[in-house]
Amino acid sequence: MGILKRMTQPCIVYQLGLVPYSQAWDLQNRLAAEIASGERPPTLLLLEHPHTFTFGRRGQANNLLWDEAELARRGITVHWVDRGGDVTYHGPGQLVGYPLIPLGLNKTLVTHDSTHIPQADYVGYVRKLEQTLISGLARLGVMSGQVSGMTGVWVQPNHPSHLVEARTDESHPPAKIAAIGVKVDAVGVTRHGFALNLNPDMTYWEGIIACGLVGHPVTSLAEILQPTPTIDKVIEVTIAAFGDVFGYKMSAGKRSDLPG
Repeated sequence: MGILKRMTQPCIVYQLGLVPYSQAWDLQNRLAAEIASGERPPTLLLLEHPHTFTFGRRGQANNLLWDEAELARRGITVHWVDRGGDVTYHGPGQLVGYPLIPLGLNKTLVTHDSTHIPQADYVGYVRKLEQTLISGLARLGVMSGQVSGMTGVWVQPNHPSHLVEARTDESHPPAKIAAIGVKVDAVGVTRHGFALNLNPDMTYWEGIIACGLVGHPVTSLAEILQPTPTIDKVIEVTIAAFGDVFGYKMSAGKRSDLPG
């Protein structure tokens, strides 16, 4: 009965277009509070950001390669936020997804500094986000996968089917097509999420060591798939894949229903 209930539970999707990063971050926090209190069902925000660099909790300032003058010239804002991971780029031509869903806290209590803290399945959640994007890309005809020990979704641009193979040839490493960085709060509600590269200006990655990884290229759908699908098509397959992987019935929300 519990599984059947989960499969029919609604998740509301809001397509927001171009939204400044700080505005979207504030919206996530307000929605998460409503979801935690039961006032709002699970929610998925899909949007784009103006040119932005964000640093997660493991961020290293020296992974930002451009100085203040160059950041200003290119119109980039920089934010230090409470997601996992290091530095990443957000910008036009990139589909950003912020799932705000209650993971629940498991019944196993772990000891940390003599305090018992219930834990959500953080790693399992990240793997599901990866699987969502892998499934969505497959619907577009692009094979992608995970790379052991690293978060995100990867493709093998030099392979005819874009398959991610065992990393035995270091001269042709897989390229990251989607970055993931999340937060799960004290009551088990998620924030932040994923960024899938559709057709962004790839030169902006020259300003950072993305995710703190040296020698790992970044790519986009525009670089490996022609004709490049529209963002509406990418949104369509992403919503369908998210519902399948997480077991939600997806439905469109009205922007007027959002707080503030």
